[in-house]
Amino acid sequence: MPRATDEPGTPGALGDPLAPAASEPEEEPTATRRIAGDAESSRASRGWWDRNADEYQEEHGGFLGDDRFIWGPEGLDEAEAGLLGPADHLKGAAVLEVGAGAAQCSRWLAAQGARPVALDISHRQLRHALRLNAEDGAAGAAGPGPVALVQADATALPFRDASFDLACSAYGAIPFVADPMRVMREVHRVLRPGARWVFSVTHPIRWAFPDEPGPEGLSVAASYFDRTPYVEQDETGRAVYVEHHRTLGDRVRDVVAGGFRLLDLVEPEWPAWNGQEWGGWSPLRGNLIPGTAIFVCERD
Repeated sequence: MPRATDEPGTPGALGDPLAPAASEPEEEPTATRRIAGDAESSRASRGWWDRNADEYQEEHGGFLGDDRFIWGPEGLDEAEAGLLGPADHLKGAAVLEVGAGAAQCSRWLAAQGARPVALDISHRQLRHALRLNAEDGAAGAAGPGPVALVQADATALPFRDASFDLACSAYGAIPFVADPMRVMREVHRVLRPGARWVFSVTHPIRWAFPDEPGPEGLSVAASYFDRTPYVEQDETGRAVYVEHHRTLGDRVRDVVAGGFRLLDLVEPEWPAWNGQEWGGWSPLRGNLIPGTAIFVCERD
């Protein structure tokens, strides 16, 4: 996707953050499992997030916060987990957040003294990031200032080689691309040698279970080894949402083939304090099977 600004990371070039969102499709999409390639997946992801960003931020924005770095529905907080490395290493670091949404994680990084760039394919998600920047300005909030925002596809990052000291992604981009190796190679390209790349995705085991938070979501309903993408399509057969499944072994092989060393694989347990349901994530399921996998990698 082309950049949303003439210069990478120029905040405020995405238009009015309060402008109306794109309209919803007239017909409810139907769910299926079928092949979806790079172009179809990219187009569907941009359209889906542009249409649904408002509802998503209204429903989950409070949990994500605007000064926290949350790795997934379990609520694992980077301030406690330290998966990006020692906190004192963040100060002054150039950090790329891939699939940033409203850039909540980047805002936390900026508060630690880092220099984050928040990248997302969705124009509407980035408008919510602009809204948070504007709210800070209106309130006269002291802090590091607005986060730099870039609209682009994660498979074609608009940055020079070795531009960043760190890269991260909390449920962003990787599950929505047909070829995750393209993301791995691009992230490898823009990172400096020895830099960390930490990303979280839906735990692969969840693809064998129905996406339901209650008891009906506790029985295996599909093959874990079926990599056929999940697709929601309109009445014409055009994909409006696409998500791609990779097994745990696939993810590890992607990391290694992309030029990274796997330092850790974190499977957060569901904490006692978290009583929320988020889609198929819930205390009931979270106490029995993992819902999130976090890969902590280092560029060779």
